[in-house]
Amino acid sequence: MSLSNALSVALSGLTAASRGTEVVATNLANAMTPGFARRELHLSPQAHASGGGVQIDGVARVIRSAVLAQTRIADAGTARADTLAAFHATLAGAYGVPGDAGALTARLADLDAALITAAGQPESEVRQSQILSTAQALTGTINRISDQIQQARGAADQAIAADVDRLNQGLTRVAALNRQIAVQLASGNDANALQDARQTEIAAIAQIVPVQEVAREGGRVALFSTSGAVLLDSSRPVSVGFAPAGPITPQMTAGTPPLSRLMLDGVQMTAGQMRLYDGGRLGANFTIRDEAAPAAQAGLDALARDLHDRLADPAVDPTLVAGQPGLLTDDGQIATAATEAGLAGRLRLNAAVQPDRGGALWRLRDGLGAAAPGLSGDSTLLQGLRGALAGARTPASAALSPVARTAAALAGELTSGAASNRLAAEARQSAAGVQSAAFEAMMQQDGVDSDQQMESLLRLENAYASNAKVLQAVDEMLQTILRMP
Repeated sequence: MSLSNALSVALSGLTAASRGTEVVATNLANAMTPGFARRELHLSPQAHASGGGVQIDGVARVIRSAVLAQTRIADAGTARADTLAAFHATLAGAYGVPGDAGALTARLADLDAALITAAGQPESEVRQSQILSTAQALTGTINRISDQIQQARGAADQAIAADVDRLNQGLTRVAALNRQIAVQLASGNDANALQDARQTEIAAIAQIVPVQEVAREGGRVALFSTSGAVLLDSSRPVSVGFAPAGPITPQMTAGTPPLSRLMLDGVQMTAGQMRLYDGGRLGANFTIRDEAAPAAQAGLDALARDLHDRLADPAVDPTLVAGQPGLLTDDGQIATAATEAGLAGRLRLNAAVQPDRGGALWRLRDGLGAAAPGLSGDSTLLQGLRGALAGARTPASAALSPVARTAAALAGELTSGAASNRLAAEARQSAAGVQSAAFEAMMQQDGVDSDQQMESLLRLENAYASNAKVLQAVDEMLQTILRMP
């Protein structure tokens, strides 16, 4: 090997070692940076005719596309599971735990106990006022649960609007990064940092809608939902629209203004098209707004109607006339099948028994339609009210199965259903979290290992020192040649 070849080889080695050191430093500095993919320096031997040594082919991002794709799908599933679990936890908390003060079942038990006590002392206004306060507490609890359900629908509607904005912004940024990456690669420049940024953007999109990435020419990527909806292809992202409804009432249904679905190019999607965007947080919030919360509201409305009907039966209170509500009312009116939707939020105690609203407590004992107080020792009506709650009765609402049960059993059924849904949602949340963690661990296998990077740094230092010694030896030889006479 000539001195010039030796010099060329040593210089190429020094350059490669220096570049390798830069790569290691970059890896260590960004070990915890979201979206960062470990870098590897690619080298190849240089032809002897060109001076020999090594040449730098480039710096590559180390990432397994299949694992990355599965990680994104798993993360979307986790986002969906987390959103639904939070809703069901809120709903179960609204119903309360049986036995706890303030729970729906406890409120109903308190009213039952007050009726039993008052029936033993029908002349006592104190006992009658206990009926009044426990009945008001019961209706207040039902009103509160209804309000929380509608608030959850409203929160889901607002979350959809926010996620649609994030989705559009994210797709726009990915399209811009696609163009920048294509320009950098075409110019022969390093586009790894831009690809990291793009990966971070796509990861954020995947929380909203599960995505699949498809490589395109020039380093660009196209994005599709896992169900086949086009999100970004070529250079133009789709434009997804959504109009938040504002305050939501139980009568509002999906696809009917003001409760809209997603819009594509200004046209509202069908229910079938909406399924193409399911699987992430966006789909979970639509499920809450349009399915889970309305189902919970329907069950609570059915309970409210059942309680209303039990206490409005003329067989219980013979003083009632046709069209007159019983102890519980639909905001002062009689409830019907046509007005059942939202009844839980409008359930009120009859003003006829409320002294602060012009009523009288004695009507609890003598009848809502009574013109004057009756015998103070007559407990017939009080016993009838208690029997109406304790008796097995088939609900009139289509939202409940046609099985006879007591009011307490019906309240317990709804409470138990909410608790079961919470446990099921939390189980799905846990399973999704485990799956995400497993794929994340696989991703970390390709990530930055500090020990390995330090080992690489030591090897690079040794390579640098070896090539430096070659340069020193070549220099000494040249100096010797120059000193020859």
